[in-house]
Amino acid sequence: MAGGSLYDGDEDDAITGINVTPLVDVVLVLLVIFMVTARLIVGRGVDVSRPKAATGGQVSSNILVSVDKDGVLYVNGDAQPDAASATARIKVLLETSPDAKAIIDGDAAAAYGGVMRAIDVVTAAGIEKIALANAPLPAGTAP
Repeated sequence: MAGGSLYDGDEDDAITGINVTPLVDVVLVLLVIFMVTARLIVGRGVDVSRPKAATGGQVSSNILVSVDKDGVLYVNGDAQPDAASATARIKVLLETSPDAKAIIDGDAAAAYGGVMRAIDVVTAAGIEKIALANAPLPAGTAP
């Protein structure tokens, strides 16, 4: 075997090991994609111009009830024709998450009665934990 190769007989052997590096790469990319899109899915809703306030912070919620400037109620982005259907929709959402919290997201131009109606709808559905959404005041602005 004076002129033999260092790897004699390896040309005909099948590769039996699995290379897991590409699998790990794909799984990590999918994890990052899910983490980024999860925030977008949770934050869906109606585009409203929130009133500004000096206090308040980010609150996570399962149920988002929005009131646009015309007083139309939305539950998680779906328009509701009346308060009864909005209450029914919230009750359906409560079946999957009984300890859910609700955020009332009212447009700054919405009438006060529309926001109160949204609060009534949420409490009628059985939710006790309610938060009101707002936008932060610009820096240096007095409340």
